[in-house]
Amino acid sequence: MASVTEPMASRPQNMANYGVPDDHDGVLPWSWAQDRLVSSRNYWLVTASGTGRPHSMPVWGAWIPDEDVFFVSCDGSARKARNMRENPAVVVTADDTVEVVSVEGVASEIDVDDVAALRTYLEPLVAKYDEFPSVDEVLEFFSSNAAFLIRPDRAFAIIERPAEFGPSATKWVWPG
Repeated sequence: MASVTEPMASRPQNMANYGVPDDHDGVLPWSWAQDRLVSSRNYWLVTASGTGRPHSMPVWGAWIPDEDVFFVSCDGSARKARNMRENPAVVVTADDTVEVVSVEGVASEIDVDDVAALRTYLEPLVAKYDEFPSVDEVLEFFSSNAAFLIRPDRAFAIIERPAEFGPSATKWVWPG
């Protein structure tokens, strides 16, 4: 597994009218966001075509905290796969609309013929979804589809409860 550098926490800009303070007291730790990303059953994956036409679809996937990446697979001819090949800028959000985590990043296709690499990313996916019997039993299916890793460059979180919204608003940026 790759060594992951903790992202820098700050406040989202231009949100003073929403009660978001300027100071960093009370920003959420990245571990708070990771917990929600790992435990989310469904995610929204937002892509855009090469011409900028947006596309948003619910997906199953797995957040891999040791690498800070999101793994997702789909049919290689699906709109989301075509979009990620044309325009790798994507957004992944956890399924909770109260304790919100939204990750902006870059998608890269992984080689599904590299069985060892594919197996590495399938393990957390199979462990998460009861519908998948075992890695060995789903390996052939996934190797006949497309698979992508999404590496974050920034993320946002808010707690959508009146007393917590402003104080919880957090933005993370990864170095590089």
